[in-house]
Amino acid sequence: MPTLDSNIEYLKGVGPQRAEVLKKELGIFTCRDLLFHFPFRYIDRTQFHKIRDVRNEGEQVQFRGILRRLETIGEGRARRLVGSLRDDTGVMELVWFQAIHWLEKSLQVGKEYIVFGRLSEFNGRFNITHPEMEEATPDNSQKARSFDPVYPSTDKLTQKGLDARGLRKLMRVLIDGIAPADLPETLPDPLIAQYKMATRWEALRQIHFPENQRELDEATRRLKFEELFFLQLRLLQIRTRRKDALRGFAFGSIGEHFNTFYREKLPFELTEAQKRVLREIRADLGAGRHMNRLVQGDVGSGKTVVALMTMLMALDNGFQAALMAPTEILAQQHFANITELLGDLGIKVGFLSGSVKGKKRAAILEQLAAGDLHIVVGTHALIEDWVTFNNLGISIIDEQHRFGVEQRAALWKKNAHGPPHVLVMTATPIPRTLAMTLYGDLDVSVIDELPPGRKPVTTMHKNEHHRLRVQGFMRDEIAKGRQVYVVYPMIEETETMDLQNLMSGYEALSRDFPQPEYQISIVHGKMKSADKDFEMQRFVKGETQIMVATTVIEVGVNVPNASVMVIENAERFGLSQLHQLRGRVGRGAEQSFCILMTSFKLSAEGRERIQTMVRTNDGFEIAEADLRLRGPGNIEGTQQSGMLRFLLADLARDGQVLTAAREIATRILELDPALAAPEHARLRQHLASEGRDARVWSRIS
Repeated sequence: MPTLDSNIEYLKGVGPQRAEVLKKELGIFTCRDLLFHFPFRYIDRTQFHKIRDVRNEGEQVQFRGILRRLETIGEGRARRLVGSLRDDTGVMELVWFQAIHWLEKSLQVGKEYIVFGRLSEFNGRFNITHPEMEEATPDNSQKARSFDPVYPSTDKLTQKGLDARGLRKLMRVLIDGIAPADLPETLPDPLIAQYKMATRWEALRQIHFPENQRELDEATRRLKFEELFFLQLRLLQIRTRRKDALRGFAFGSIGEHFNTFYREKLPFELTEAQKRVLREIRADLGAGRHMNRLVQGDVGSGKTVVALMTMLMALDNGFQAALMAPTEILAQQHFANITELLGDLGIKVGFLSGSVKGKKRAAILEQLAAGDLHIVVGTHALIEDWVTFNNLGISIIDEQHRFGVEQRAALWKKNAHGPPHVLVMTATPIPRTLAMTLYGDLDVSVIDELPPGRKPVTTMHKNEHHRLRVQGFMRDEIAKGRQVYVVYPMIEETETMDLQNLMSGYEALSRDFPQPEYQISIVHGKMKSADKDFEMQRFVKGETQIMVATTVIEVGVNVPNASVMVIENAERFGLSQLHQLRGRVGRGAEQSFCILMTSFKLSAEGRERIQTMVRTNDGFEIAEADLRLRGPGNIEGTQQSGMLRFLLADLARDGQVLTAAREIATRILELDPALAAPEHARLRQHLASEGRDARVWSRIS
């Protein structure tokens, strides 16, 4: 028997040709790779059915009975072998179209067989096509049979005899040749005993060939825990090492800028959630450790004010602050809001983007380098080499998932005297399980409360039958002085998707809302930046009543006067995107509305997404539903992380396992940060051998 690290071709039954197709189709290079190629489902072979009890076509069934008839019928391509199996309740027809000559020799009428297969119905009678046949013996008839594993396969593998059954045979050869010494334990014995877990060797054997459901459940629980536990252990170690290694600037005092703004300029009472997050940030900044904190909050939860008050803490301690946003229009909005909020406090705020040129740019760069500019707000232009700071104390990055790791890190390097503190913000609520995975090495703060008095957006589901009523509603809102967004999922019609596209929608709206009474803006991703900004500004200034757009307005457009969001073909959008689009309205004092226009026919998943949007405005509830429906690999592009490709764990369903894994990992590291204790030797060794390729994309510093 080869070792687990041996080339897969040396496993009995593989050889060079099968090894090549296993490598190309499944990425299986070694015996260890095959061992961790887990079944995606199981066939329950533990139960014997009675023929008279079968009811459902497509059901997989297992009988024990006497083969009473076996004859060949037809000629040429219509040739088939037909048999009859009888038990004490009835008769089941068996049919084969292939390997007829071999079957005629190997099957014997009058013998008892165990038959397994999928029920088909023909002319009102059930039969089984190409059943698995096994001669019944006292041993296999009486003893409990197994859960047969079914493995992912491909057409090319099947051509080489490596369908689900062929892979099962290879796995049996591999499993039978493994001893406990080949699979060293990774978890401490006290942990295994405390939580009544299977050993690693038992779990890996039972995940492939469980004798019953209990064994399968125990094996799955152990392996899911191990997968999530070591992920959390790595993330928490990274966070601990970063905190220990990086000494951040100590913001020892809260001074005049912060206190004056809080007492005299803050236009509203902070929510308890905002106060809690500010306390968490204050504790970081005052501790002398480098802050690397994520603030997530729903649309309209007040992240900008939290960011501004954090920047004022830096100013009070003699440092500069920078805020970077992914788009120019969002950066301009932050600049305008911050300037308005600060009023006459004497704090100099500058704006820098690719469109700022000539003498204006030169003046801003000179003031930044001299320390005369206290706060700078901008786009990715802030990370260019020609931008230098006098003493940057904090970098704040908005909608951070829209920046690459290198871009975020570049802003972090903008202080020659040491790394500035980092605060990243996102308006995309992230489920707790996903946040613990994506941002496990960051400290996470959540603003989970909206300011008082904000009216929830009323969301409605409509289809084409309601088109005239929806247009009438739009006219009524415009007559009140309000503005309307109409969002489309695509720009141009395609041959394969029967969607109303943006251009045809714009033309239809232009007919239904004619000039000069109505003015319409149009914005999409294929426009030049200058043209896009021009149209955006027309809408912001109220010169147009309707904005026809694609999802480019998902982030960064803040028009309090806009009260209606119409989303065409809403079934084509993900929940997270629908929620972000809805967040463009409801930003003023008036009641706002989101109208989801869909086709008449909706898939079950599409209908659930629409119903979720109509039912709730809670971004975190929506994010949980999105995770459940779409899985983690599709949410906010997280597939790029390289750490969500779990073998068994499922973040949408294994939240309790993940929480337990993180709590246990936290307790272990609190007592033994370096895992130096003898009882943690297994953890240390496994991290060293298996964790080298682990990547953490949320890291900034």
